[in-house]
Amino acid sequence: MSAKSNKYNPQPESSKSTYILGGIAVVVIAVLVIGGIVWQNQRSKPRNEGYGSVQNSSVQVSMDADGVVTLGLPAAATTIDLFEDPMCPYCAELEHESGQELAQAIDDGDIAVRYHILNFLDRLSASQDYSTRAVAASQCVAETGDALAYSAFHATLFAPDFQPAENGNSDHSNDELAQAAKDAGASGEAASCITSGQRIEQAAANAEAGRQTLAASGATGTPAVVQGGRVIDALGNPNWIDELRN
Repeated sequence: MSAKSNKYNPQPESSKSTYILGGIAVVVIAVLVIGGIVWQNQRSKPRNEGYGSVQNSSVQVSMDADGVVTLGLPAAATTIDLFEDPMCPYCAELEHESGQELAQAIDDGDIAVRYHILNFLDRLSASQDYSTRAVAASQCVAETGDALAYSAFHATLFAPDFQPAENGNSDHSNDELAQAAKDAGASGEAASCITSGQRIEQAAANAEAGRQTLAASGATGTPAVVQGGRVIDALGNPNWIDELRN
């Protein structure tokens, strides 16, 4: 047997089939990759983009003694509890994807939101107390009763160009939080409250109470959306707001 015959020598038919199968595999992989990119882009695209924060002047904001802030029309059809930490990147993702859609649902009277702002990520902030100070700032705006300013400031807290990074080198001072509140339309009274830090101690106590409420709800972390005792997969289900409205 010649040396040549000792080598694998595919027949033309086999070679052609191999190339065809290889080509199909490349196409399938390309389709999967492109499909994955399109799916991810659609998933991360803000729903109801361009709407912004709450706009209806009839929407009201109030704060309970435990620091929970309720935003909505008095006769809203349903109420949800939303648990967030100002340092939480997944909370920012939820705000990015659903914040504007939720704002319109609030404006339309379909949903009211009870915001539980927590502080368990203080330890990952440069100042070691950023989450608590952001909770306090949120409360300062809420207690003035300006619903539109509260909604806009809440959106700012979770905006990618404002939210500090976990384990980052810096976060925001009280003065910077106060300026962000003013830029969102909050009053000088709210800004002074933030700058002075007068609600920080109370905010820490309220955030701890909120953490316990979160644990009791059955949710495993933030962000968490709870409605009528049921935990909603707000990050995994893009239709969660529509389902609540119907």
